[in-house]
Amino acid sequence: MFTGLIEDVGTVESVDGGADGARLRIATRLAGEIEAGDSVAVNGACLTATAVDAEGFETEAMNQTLSVTALDAVEAGARVNLELAMKASDRLGGHIVQGHVDGVGEVVGVDEDGFARRFRVALDPGLLRYAIDKGSIALDGVSLTIADLGDSWLSVSLIPETLERTNLGEALPGRKINVECDVVAKHVERLMAPFVERSGREPDGRGTETS
Repeated sequence: MFTGLIEDVGTVESVDGGADGARLRIATRLAGEIEAGDSVAVNGACLTATAVDAEGFETEAMNQTLSVTALDAVEAGARVNLELAMKASDRLGGHIVQGHVDGVGEVVGVDEDGFARRFRVALDPGLLRYAIDKGSIALDGVSLTIADLGDSWLSVSLIPETLERTNLGEALPGRKINVECDVVAKHVERLMAPFVERSGREPDGRGTETS
């Protein structure tokens, strides 16, 4: 489990991709805190460290991971957000983040807003359904508060600290970004589904008959 508070921005030193998946080596100052077998969130995707040395670690992304995340486009030299798995004694400063990426969004707008910077991210309806105004969402592993919603997008506002400590400060329109929706919303939908089906109403409450 993670909190969405980024601990370091690492650098991808190499990517060895093929039909079996991709192997990445990432340089990070967190290397001394990582052991082989540990979980590390890389741009929000939970990966396992397979080898570690004083300068960084190696990890593998299987085809399933590559198919649902933006890691398939990561190249050597890319800067990636890193977070180690939280300890039971840690403060939950962000929100509950599993490192299980739900899909990929696209940055479609970047605007300065005083000392903050506002990002508009286009999302598939299947992801946007879990977004609520002032709710939480993880973008490339960063815990953020939803500032506004549209029919096909949401926006978040980033303070200077977030822009400096994560790779989102480099994001421009067109960038693909990993999205993890609020796990609580997904569980509520799953638990409510039998009652919604029996009532003949769609999950959004519009009252559409199902029979």
